[in-house]
This record gives sequence, structure tokens and C-alpha cells, in this order.
Amino acid sequence: MPTATQEQTGLGNYFVANYPPFSAWTAAHVPAALAALNRAPASATPLGLYLHIPFCRKRCKFCYFRVYTDKNSDDVATYSNALVKEVELYSRTEAVGGRALEFVYFGGGTPSYLSATQLGSLMTRLQKLLPWHAAREVTFECEPGTLQQHKLATLKELGVTRLSLGIENFKPEILEFNGRAHSEAEIYRAYDWARDLGFDQINIDLIAGMVGEDWDNWRDCVRKTIRLAPESVTIYQMELPYNTTFSKELLNHDNPPRDRTPLDLLRPSDIADWPTKRAWVRYAFDELAAAGYERSSAYTMVHPKRDRRMEFVYRDSLWHGADMFGTGVASFGHVGGVHMQNEDRWDGYIGRLLDTGELPLHRALPITHRQRLIREMILQLKTGRIDAAYFRRKFGVDVLDEFSDAWRDLESEGVLSTHDGSVLVTPDGLLQIDRKLPIFFEAEFRGARYT
Repeated sequence: MPTATQEQTGLGNYFVANYPPFSAWTAAHVPAALAALNRAPASATPLGLYLHIPFCRKRCKFCYFRVYTDKNSDDVATYSNALVKEVELYSRTEAVGGRALEFVYFGGGTPSYLSATQLGSLMTRLQKLLPWHAAREVTFECEPGTLQQHKLATLKELGVTRLSLGIENFKPEILEFNGRAHSEAEIYRAYDWARDLGFDQINIDLIAGMVGEDWDNWRDCVRKTIRLAPESVTIYQMELPYNTTFSKELLNHDNPPRDRTPLDLLRPSDIADWPTKRAWVRYAFDELAAAGYERSSAYTMVHPKRDRRMEFVYRDSLWHGADMFGTGVASFGHVGGVHMQNEDRWDGYIGRLLDTGELPLHRALPITHRQRLIREMILQLKTGRIDAAYFRRKFGVDVLDEFSDAWRDLESEGVLSTHDGSVLVTPDGLLQIDRKLPIFFEAEFRGARYT
């Protein structure tokens, strides 16, 4: 394939979040997941809780998550009841019950879509089942336009320590065209409220490559982000999985629906290519570094707070093999060496919990010792460094010898270097690390569809 073609933003998943790929998970392995939940956990393995809140005011045109924009307050109450029931069922399992939570993560969708009253009721009921007052981190994702000062105060009172604001961009025209629901004014209002309330850590999400982006605006977005001075800034390069609105427009461009014309639909030329997106991220990270931020991963820069380096416990725990039970429709988890995912449709998820009283597991995959090693290794590479001694202690394998051909190939490409038992990813390597990770996949998963 010509290099120019490879560098265009095509359809499909780019971001590597797990291993083996989700496409390998099947319903036939659900019994293995249930068996893992009924086994005693490894004593030193941390435990986390993920809660998927699937409601949004609008669906972003680049979004590929399971979200709903047509639900009312009764639906929110029904879903909350199902979520509490699911956590209750997990709390009765041997793998989860009685274990302290290392982290809690409210993701979406838009968790802040819920009102302060709805959040207070949901979180109070959840904490009665599995308290998180001793958790190292409780993260809550927010869309700025859904926030009010009293809602943020409720979150602070209920133990949220890390607030993640999905800003993505500051320019109103770009926000609107890409399907974002919030305005630039709402960004500043929400941020000021959060800062005044004293959250331990505020993260700002940006996306490099939203449709309509250009260099002048991107520089402006970076300046505005630095001026806000959050503890953490996370920047993703926009990808186009198959089920997004933009992806469907690209697929239908030559055969548009009856009520549309090709001029109405997104064109391939409207999407920034990968070199441009990498250049935008490189610029942002250079500017953030000049403002005192430090590289935390391929996507994140953090600023020390009172001489204390900012942590992201959810990420770091998962990338070092923590157990996490994922709750909510279509949610993913990993417990006792088994990947698992919930029912991915509303009726299936709600019905199995509230009608039959059973965990709504949809597909799963027990993973081998080698797959666990590969999973941790490729995820930790995203931090820019891995320590071979860690893998020798945990897995009994010298990863420098075991994957010597891959290290040599990536080193020749300038992606990384090996020094004294460590692998160091170069700055340019980190900007494209996700597309380099499949070199470590087992043969049966190379070239397979990721989801």
C-alpha cells in the first residue's frame, strides 16, 4: 500500500485499548467469566469499578460508544435501578465482594447529563453496596454544558476527586459541526465553578483533527487550555470507527440517501490526515511542556501540583493488570484473567437485570499467560517506557529477548530505543504508538478487525 494512502484517515479503529482484540470475544466464553467471578481473587490485584452512563444531549458525529439521546427521566430512573442491581450482584461474588476499590470511573456517554438529584440518589445507593471513600481516585466525565454549580458541589460531596471535562475544541463552529452540544462560554463557566470547588484534579480532553480544524485555531485552542491551567490535558487524534455518523457519510458519499446530496456529506478531503494530526499533538505537547507540564502518556500531559506529580490511577492500574468490573450497557471489564462485556442493547441490559436478576454478560474471553503479558506490555508502552525487570518478576519472561525482532524493527524506524533493561519510546514514536502495537500481537490477531 502506498505511504500516502496509509497516512490518510480511513475507517476503522486506530486506538488500542485492550488485547486480544474485542472481535475475539464471544458469547461461548461467558461461562468462563461467571466462573472467574466465583473464584477468590489474587491477593495483590487491585480492583476498580467502571460505570457507564449512556445518556447524551446530542450524539457527536465522531462518537462510536453506546449512547442514547432520546431517553426521559423515567428511563434514567430505570437505568439507574439496573445499574445499582448490577453492582449489588457483583458485590455478592467471591471475586468482588469484600474487596476495597482502588478506583471508580464514571464514563459515558455523559455522566453529567443526570441532574444533581439523580446523581445524589444513584451514588448514595452505590456507596452503600461498595463504598469508595478510601479509593485512591474517583473520576467523573462531564460535558461542560450539562453542569451547574450545585451539581458540581454534589459530585464533590460524594467523593469525586478527578473531574474530566470533554471540551474537545473551543471554536463554536467546529463544536457545532462535529455534533458537540456545549458552547465556548459554557466551558469557562463550568471550569471556573470546578476550580472554585477545589477538585483535586481537573483534566481537559481535546481532540486533534476535528472536522474544520486548522493550524490557527489549533494554536488558539492550546493557548486557551494553558491559560485555564488544568492539572491534566489529554489529547486524542480523531479516528473514524465504522459506526460513527461521519463514517457513514463517507461510506454513502457516492450513493447518498434520497434527502441528501454529495455536497451535504463529509468528503475524505475534509478529514485531516495522520501526519497533520500528529503535528498538531506535537505542537500542543511542546507548548504544554514549555508551560511546565510533563509527559504522562502518549495522550496526556500533567502539571505538578504543590510539587506532587499528578497520577491517573484508573489508567495506570488497568495498564498494570488490575481487575475492573464494568457496569452499564455495553460496558467492558476484566476480572480474574477473563475479559467480559455486557449486553450492548438497552432492552437486553435492562431486562436481564430487572426482570431475571442476573448479570447481563454478553461476551467474554479467558486470556492466556502470554496474552496477559502482551496486554500489559503494549499498554505500558503508551506511557513511553517499560521496565523489563517488571515483566521478569511478574511473568517470568525477558521481554527484550522474547520480542527481540519487534524491538529491532521499531528501533530501526526511530519509534523507540532499548537501554539497560528498559525500552524508551521516542517522542515521535509516542505520537503514533497505537499503529505500531500490532507488531506484538499473536499471528491470529494481526490484521483482524479490532472490534
